Amino acid sequence: MNRILSYSLAAAMLMALLAAGCGGRDQGPAPSTQGNAAVATPSVAAGDGSHAEGIVPGSYADWCEEHAVPETACTRCDASLVAAFKATGDWCEEHGTPKSQCVACDPALKITRAPKPEGVE
Repeated sequence: MNRILSYSLAAAMLMALLAAGCGGRDQGPAPSTQGNAAVATPSVAAGDGSHAEGIVPGSYADWCEEHAVPETACTRCDASLVAAFKATGDWCEEHGTPKSQCVACDPALKITRAPKPEGVE
């Protein structure tokens, strides 16, 4: 239970750091909503390996197919996220990935994608 709480806290701190670092930039299209679920309308990816603009963290659209983690937290696609994970103590030096995503250290770890909102193809 403590492990889940610490991962949740680390994820919350990461999202706060990401949100603070995004101030003043054009955020791309605003997400639309359908019911209670936020639906991101991503624009074209930046081309530098970072996630697409407009992705709502935690949404169905926030998913890196290649690495099976949320796209906004994929350090293998966006190396600029590594510092935030390290700052929160959520880093596995041995495998070069966040501890909260390291299935090599924790084979029982299951990272799941948010459910697909109704009406989204």
